[in-house]
Amino acid sequence: MGYLTTHVLDTAQGCPANGLRLTLYRLEADDRQTLGEFVTNDDGRCDGPLLEGDAFRVGEYELVFQAGAYLDRQEGAAGSGPRFLDSIPIRFGIDEADAHYHVPLLLSPFGYSTYRGS
Repeated sequence: MGYLTTHVLDTAQGCPANGLRLTLYRLEADDRQTLGEFVTNDDGRCDGPLLEGDAFRVGEYELVFQAGAYLDRQEGAAGSGPRFLDSIPIRFGIDEADAHYHVPLLLSPFGYSTYRGS
């Protein structure tokens, strides 16, 4: 059976992003179904797969990382204006129901990157 994981690294601090909240959605036409809400641990990972078993199936998904709240905690206080990066949505497709999909996020206050990891 396939499963989905993530890992968030704070590239500005050079460490895992601990305590970052994220939400997983399944996308179907105009519908956006919440599948789960998670928080990263001391290693910047979630304690288990975000999606697995019968819930893991071919389709389109979105992970939304609450980067702004995490970054505010790292810098000590929220700024007075809007943050350059706040919520980071990453949309991706799963086309193999028996594969491991890993969606890492490399994060800094003014940029991010992602890729299909292993």
